[in-house]
Amino acid sequence: MSKLLIKNGTVVTLGKENRIIPEGYVLIKDNIIEEFGSGVPAVDPDTEEIDASGKLIMPGFINQHMHFYSTFARGLCPKLPPPSNFREVLEKLWWPLDYALNKEDVYYSTLVAAMNGIKKGVTTFFDHHESQQYQSGSLDIIEEALRETGVRGNLSLGVSDRYGNGKAGIEENIRFAEKIRRLNSGGDELITSNFGFHAMFTVEDESLHKAAEAAKDLNCGFHVHVAEGELDKQFNLKKYGKTPLQRLFDSGCLGGKTTAVHCIFITDKDIGLIKDSGTPVVHIPQSNMNNGVGVAPVLEILKNNITVGLGTDGISPGVLDDVRAANFVHKLNKKDPRVFFAESCQLILENNSKISSRFLSRNIGELKKGTYADIITVDYDPPTPLNEDTFYGHFLFGICEAKVDTTVANGKVLMKNGKLTQLDEHEVNAESRKQAADFWKRF
Repeated sequence: MSKLLIKNGTVVTLGKENRIIPEGYVLIKDNIIEEFGSGVPAVDPDTEEIDASGKLIMPGFINQHMHFYSTFARGLCPKLPPPSNFREVLEKLWWPLDYALNKEDVYYSTLVAAMNGIKKGVTTFFDHHESQQYQSGSLDIIEEALRETGVRGNLSLGVSDRYGNGKAGIEENIRFAEKIRRLNSGGDELITSNFGFHAMFTVEDESLHKAAEAAKDLNCGFHVHVAEGELDKQFNLKKYGKTPLQRLFDSGCLGGKTTAVHCIFITDKDIGLIKDSGTPVVHIPQSNMNNGVGVAPVLEILKNNITVGLGTDGISPGVLDDVRAANFVHKLNKKDPRVFFAESCQLILENNSKISSRFLSRNIGELKKGTYADIITVDYDPPTPLNEDTFYGHFLFGICEAKVDTTVANGKVLMKNGKLTQLDEHEVNAESRKQAADFWKRF
């Protein structure tokens, strides 16, 4: 048994009540929050203590849609001329990139991304992996890197038939899901799994139905890009007479453990399918803007009482830039400064927790007795009154740009006073540069 006390900070519980407790503490036993409150409790002499004076104590952030392998795209020039539309972005950059990945590329791209996520206060990643030449065993490598960093992860491989490798992708998802189910039966929930699809315009019916059957047997859902570009919608309508969401719905792939990512080019009927199936949506504002694909109708989706979370699509391991981007882009899109203030905060502070906790036996994303101890301290000294009524304003326009000081995941201190405790950052980056240089030659 180990105990950790984080004390003397302003506790922000989040959750339904979102209590703000000045001069508060959180006490952790092993990997579980044992108690929290105001003041400083009496603790055993061997309890490790972290002084959070002048800082916020709050739950770690969750990145609901990440591509670790995108790390090696930083600085990489796609094939010329530069892509002028979404399909060319895929064909000139992302598809050649994921086709060239090998074991070492996957390991270092994951290690670096998770390391940088820790520095940004991210304690949980939902990663959607793609490596079409290297599929069998690829999720094990991502798992290895995450366990080395100490962050929590939900892993899946995007099944795709674009290179005729759909069968191998299905087998990898099944193999890994069975492995994780065995591990987690012993109480280890640092890593969880889900089934992955790339997108419905690269998944043929045979693979769709085989994956649906396998996922049902494993009690998995799907992590899938949905209608990110117009081409996804039009391809499926032309070939199958259905939208991507209709194909997923008809095959039984929608539901509470499926995350429909992007959802830009969807119809009112599609929104009805999402609602009826209880499927959460994941919004990716920065990536959508970067690819020039459009703005997802998130306000309309939310009006249907659908849970919408927030991810980055590999633009960054950290999620806070996407919070502000979501706030701004929907105001601009609607030409209305009144919209999406509270919603942008709720996506990450409330909804990501609701989605993620469906994969775990204990909740994350809130400070509450009995939840997993995924906690950060943030160096934020509010210049105006901070309470439950003013928190969103502080979060959006202050906390989002404040420095994370300490990161704790699953009860383990991963960063303290701004310094990583599990990894040598400079050594990891140096090895990553060597590996990336070799990868770029193969791209």
